[in-house]
Amino acid sequence: MDYKKTLNLPQTNLPMRANLAKREPDILKKWEKQDIYQKIREYSTGRPLFFLQDGPPYANGSIHLGHAVNKILKDIVIKSKTLAGFDSPYIPGWDCHGLPIELQVEKKHGRVGKKLSASEFRQACRDYALKQINSQREDFIRLGVFGDWHNPYLTLDKSFESDQIRGFAKIIENNHLQRGYKPVHWCLDCGSALAEAEVEYQDKLSTAIDVRFPVLDVIDLISRCGAEPIGIDKFKASVPIWTTTAWTLPANQAVALGPNIDYLLIATDIDDQRELLVLAADLAETVLNRINSANAEVLAKFHIESLLGLKLQHPFYDREVPIVEADFVTTESGTGSVHIAPSHGHDDFAVGIKNKLPLENPVASNGTYINSTKFFAGQHVNKAGESIIELLKERGQLLHQQSFEHSYPHCWRHHSPLIFRATPQWFINLEQNGLRNDSLAAIEEVNWIPNWGRQRIESMLEDRPDWCISRQRTWGVPIPLFINKESGDLHPDSIELIHKVADLVGEESVDGWFDLDPKTLLGETADEYEKATDTMDVWMDSGMVHYCVSRSRKDLPQKADLYLEGSDQHRGWFQSSLLTSTAMFGSAPYRQCMTHGFTVDEKGRKMSKSLGNTIAPQKVVDKLGADILRLWVASTDYSSEMTASDEILSRMSDSYRRIRNTVRFLLGNLDGFSADVDLVRPNQLIDLDRWAIIRASELQAAILESYEEYSFHRVCQDIHNFCVVDMGGFYLDILKDRLYTTGPKSLARRSAQTAMYHIVESMVRWLAPILSFTADEIWNELPGSRSASVFLSDFKKIPSIEPPIANWNKIINVREDISKALEALRDSGQIGSALEASVTIYAEDEIENSLNTLGNELRFVFITSEAKVMPLKDAPDDALHSNGYRISVEVSNYDKCIRCWHRRSDVGNVKEHPEICERCADNVSGNEEQRVFA
Repeated sequence: MDYKKTLNLPQTNLPMRANLAKREPDILKKWEKQDIYQKIREYSTGRPLFFLQDGPPYANGSIHLGHAVNKILKDIVIKSKTLAGFDSPYIPGWDCHGLPIELQVEKKHGRVGKKLSASEFRQACRDYALKQINSQREDFIRLGVFGDWHNPYLTLDKSFESDQIRGFAKIIENNHLQRGYKPVHWCLDCGSALAEAEVEYQDKLSTAIDVRFPVLDVIDLISRCGAEPIGIDKFKASVPIWTTTAWTLPANQAVALGPNIDYLLIATDIDDQRELLVLAADLAETVLNRINSANAEVLAKFHIESLLGLKLQHPFYDREVPIVEADFVTTESGTGSVHIAPSHGHDDFAVGIKNKLPLENPVASNGTYINSTKFFAGQHVNKAGESIIELLKERGQLLHQQSFEHSYPHCWRHHSPLIFRATPQWFINLEQNGLRNDSLAAIEEVNWIPNWGRQRIESMLEDRPDWCISRQRTWGVPIPLFINKESGDLHPDSIELIHKVADLVGEESVDGWFDLDPKTLLGETADEYEKATDTMDVWMDSGMVHYCVSRSRKDLPQKADLYLEGSDQHRGWFQSSLLTSTAMFGSAPYRQCMTHGFTVDEKGRKMSKSLGNTIAPQKVVDKLGADILRLWVASTDYSSEMTASDEILSRMSDSYRRIRNTVRFLLGNLDGFSADVDLVRPNQLIDLDRWAIIRASELQAAILESYEEYSFHRVCQDIHNFCVVDMGGFYLDILKDRLYTTGPKSLARRSAQTAMYHIVESMVRWLAPILSFTADEIWNELPGSRSASVFLSDFKKIPSIEPPIANWNKIINVREDISKALEALRDSGQIGSALEASVTIYAEDEIENSLNTLGNELRFVFITSEAKVMPLKDAPDDALHSNGYRISVEVSNYDKCIRCWHRRSDVGNVKEHPEICERCADNVSGNEEQRVFA
């Protein structure tokens, strides 16, 4: 008899080789044909809403690994929430205005007015952005991300632009807009002001200089300091400053000293000339050494109050500058005195306003000094430093110069150093109507994930200046204001006019404003007003998403349940959204704010093209499949930097295979099983099967909690450990004998299949948010009728089961020790398979009782041909010591059953079946084998 044909061997159409890169595109086509996203929306109708607001990627260039991380994390959230019983739509979007797109169009067509009119240039920008969106959208869809891809929100849509303008009106109504002449970060390459979020800090090598600011009245200085004038009243005196930005000296209007700092009047020799210097006491020794002075003598000690208002001479202009007080002056570096150029710094500007200093800006938008700038007219600030230092030498005002490396603001697009430059700009004022305090209060109402995000955004908001929202660009949403030419005031009907402009933009796009003749709206008073030509900072575009998307999609709320972006967005989108929402509605636009880290290589270096260490998600998908990339994203703790490399992705493939093979085993052994007919009632289940279902139920509770807490790496760890330890290392290993050798419809086999059915039905749902393509494959192979997709289902309700009789946790521990003992026999060559051995456990008390509970079925748990339990006192001397018990293993001398491979004394006892054991003979002849425990 061919006994192999009497075994119940696994049968499944789920292939062992995943071949994801080839198979996934076919699944994508199926999803598209199903219109899966719309089907999910219909399935979820009436459920509680969970809304994740998409932060828009910029419509320029191919997606990189950071994009993939972000979109996959969002997709995992959306899918897990859907399976948890929520209606969780996902509306993807793109940020479409701004300089990078302009630069791409300029490369092809030149600047505005060269080949293209402003209107034609904007259309070229629009066309370019749409082309980039189509490319990026295909890549995101290939990652298995579900969303309303055919109806995304785009900041270039006329409806979005018009709603953005309406939102802008609301901000003005709430008294948060200000026009001011203030220093802003200015990029000389962009030719425009930048927002805080567009600034990055890099190390820069500058020339640091110590510069004399001569005292005009030395006698007055000596008197104020309380020094004895005899013998020193003829000396030259100065207040030295230290700076790394020599180019700002033409704009100097004062020198600031700090409160609560001890200052010294020091007489010293410099180049064999005796002179007086005013230096901070804590820095005096360092400065004197730096400038190579000699014979220093302290003449007086005093505080700033003594010198306030003292007049100094500008080092190279015929300009008197006063000494003023500034609390930002410290003794961390420099001289204790800081030169003040109100047009070139936020702090300097504030000091200038407080002390009514001139606010003159000598630097033009292209970075050159204006024609009225004596000595330096027409020179570029990046090169003028050398000229200024030479002039200081000629005038005898340079004390010292040296190279100095320091952190300095750079443009995040061009990576070029910025300057501070005072210009007329539009600002969201953070103070005039309490916007900063209101926003800080709103932060407290948000759940920040990880929780350090709260402190990060708080510190950034506390320190940031007013938000400069105006840009001198062609491609962007206009600031649609009319300003009185005489007074500089806004038109008294500005709010009404803005709404009219919004209607116009909704019909004609932003060209409606730029092409507008003011007389159309203002009539006879048009000549009294000038039309603003600036565009809004693109962070206003993305920052208004909460308002614009909720206006265009009435089923979506203004306040989202979750924002999820990279850690750089505390300065960017998280903050711009917070400020606009608080300015409009008095609250944050999100209930939860979640952050993920940057992608780095195996050496911890941030991925960049210049280093050549990038990993293109498209290549990973083409080689390994999107599910491997998704598994890496989910398995990595996103709260810090996310390390990626070919080796790490290869390990992900190994983990994936372990999960797939576990599911494949479950499916293969469910062949011929029908839950409608064959499901075993809970009170009839074999004891080990009860343990397995309860273990799956416990694990599901942990997995659902991890999904709820967005701890996806814990989900992956739990599933992987379940497959390796609970299933492959224990339950399924034991189950093989019962599945393969008992009768096809026996209670013993149906009980095992019932447990496996509940497990795989649960697993496919655990996996679906992460391994979406694989879960779809599994779903199609599950027995029984079901919905068209796993994504049209909920997390499974695992039936409640009475606790098992056996103490399986104790038994598992003993089994692990026996496995080690058997491994030693195998290593010595005495056995090949554990079924060639017999085992005896010598135990007492709880362990003895636990093992004896299983009776003759204990051997199935240890996968040995025989297993006995004896009193501990009977253990022979050579028995192995373990945790409170002892083990003896020996090679079985019995014949091997060719059907079940057990070595049993009863092999050949049944005349009709001389090569198999009695148990197998019963199973072959249809006498159902009875199992209770294993």
